[in-house]
Amino acid sequence: MKHFLTRYLAFYLVIAATLFFLVLGIFTSLWWWLAAGVFGALTLQGYVDLHQTSHAVRRNYPVTGNLRFLFESIRPEIRQYFFEDDTQRLPFSRVDRTLVYQRAKQAVDKRPFGTQLDMYGHDYEWMNHSMNPVHPNAAEFRVAVGGPDCSQPYSLSVLNISAMSFGALSANAVLSLNKGASLGNFAHDTGEGGVSRYHDEHGGDLIWNIGSGYFGCNDGQGNFSDTAFTERATRSNIKMIEIKLSQGAKPGHGGILPGAKVTAEIAAARGVPIGVDCNSPSHHSAFSTPIELLEFVAHLRRLSGGKPVGFKLCIGHPWEWFAIAKAMLETGITPDFIVVDGAEGGTGAAPIEFVDHVGTPLREALRLVHNTLVGIGLREQIKLGASGKVISAFDMARIMALGADWCNSARAFMFAIGCIQAQVCHTGKCPTGVTTQDPLRQAALVVSDKSVRVSSFHSNTLNALAELLGAAGLSHPGELRPHHIARRLTNGEVRVLSALFPDLEKGELLEGKFRNTIFRTGWPMAQASSFTPLYSLSAAISGHTT
Repeated sequence: MKHFLTRYLAFYLVIAATLFFLVLGIFTSLWWWLAAGVFGALTLQGYVDLHQTSHAVRRNYPVTGNLRFLFESIRPEIRQYFFEDDTQRLPFSRVDRTLVYQRAKQAVDKRPFGTQLDMYGHDYEWMNHSMNPVHPNAAEFRVAVGGPDCSQPYSLSVLNISAMSFGALSANAVLSLNKGASLGNFAHDTGEGGVSRYHDEHGGDLIWNIGSGYFGCNDGQGNFSDTAFTERATRSNIKMIEIKLSQGAKPGHGGILPGAKVTAEIAAARGVPIGVDCNSPSHHSAFSTPIELLEFVAHLRRLSGGKPVGFKLCIGHPWEWFAIAKAMLETGITPDFIVVDGAEGGTGAAPIEFVDHVGTPLREALRLVHNTLVGIGLREQIKLGASGKVISAFDMARIMALGADWCNSARAFMFAIGCIQAQVCHTGKCPTGVTTQDPLRQAALVVSDKSVRVSSFHSNTLNALAELLGAAGLSHPGELRPHHIARRLTNGEVRVLSALFPDLEKGELLEGKFRNTIFRTGWPMAQASSFTPLYSLSAAISGHTT
């Protein structure tokens, strides 16, 4: 109630001021009617704010919420004189956010006066175009996910909603995302918080993310339950199963949702008691070795009726990833897909050190995973997804050129439903109703409006990707290769990404060829039976490996 009064205080004050000046105008001087007219107009504006459906900020903050849009209209001048370093403080620039808003709202996404980037600075990247452009069909930008042991392969869009849990997101945010996915025929990753009734309501395709807490498929004691998993996994709207090993924002950390935040709805989605601390351990209990991980993948595939099963991870020690690759060779079990989450990925709240300094960035991690699978001859049967600050069509092209078959995006779709990067996700006071469980705040987020924006952002971004590919003479994102993207380095030298991230040859690792240092050092250290290396890195570097 306190927060409700605070958000509506300005509206109440202008109503009171209107009445006050009306009384003065009646009993003293007619000049007070001018003031009454001004505050009456503000009262009318507040009424309109409460009843419009396009802007959650205005619904949550009638009257004062309009100041945001006033400042936004003069933003170039405001930024120039007062907020020059703003893009350094926020995880995404205003350029990124504006691009999403434009595409989500079906507004013109063109820009006058050329690039706003420093084209002659270091690390500037661009796509090389062709003298023979073509005209791709964005509707065909899909990838078939399902390996040799999968009996229910899924045709997946090349752009999908990345993992965000109900609980971290509000009910209306989940409803908007899922309805948007249904409208646009793409997939919605549930996040590890389980499949809530809001994920089911509009029937959008789901990728069920299963973390170390086994939410929605546990036995009530935090252990994985075959029965609970099968009951959910065999439902028609669950298209793929994703085992979350780690996430880019806080790999190896785990977390606890305090009991005070475990409402009846969150408890139902996660299969945990109401009001009791909800634990997400830093590691899984259903497996502890690379071989056991792959056996767990095969087990879930059987229980789900043959649906695609894979895992998501942020790359840490390379020999641990190599151990999983060796386990694939030893067992003959392969995941249908792997999602590589870059360390630059975000979350509602994580320790600063983890956000900034733990985990491998997406480009290097993706290239390592792609090359490893090529080197062991398994790349064709395992599809790769990628997530980590993917916003624009060029972001997608760059990542897919490095080996991804599709991209997942979380923040872009949050922008599409109204996120303004207030950076209060962990407080429950989100001004747009995106990351709060406050029923009054989230009521400002209108599902019928925001779901269309989700679908529009998706379709317009894929159309932009089609234009990029067409300019490069390509017909499908699967044709992208590292040599299509160029980068200027710090010393001014220009290199294509194929020179910076060289390709391995098919089967190269099986033949014992280790041209790259990371493979030469890390591959011999890895063992399929354990994540523990056979010997230390210092021993590998020094050559003392006996």
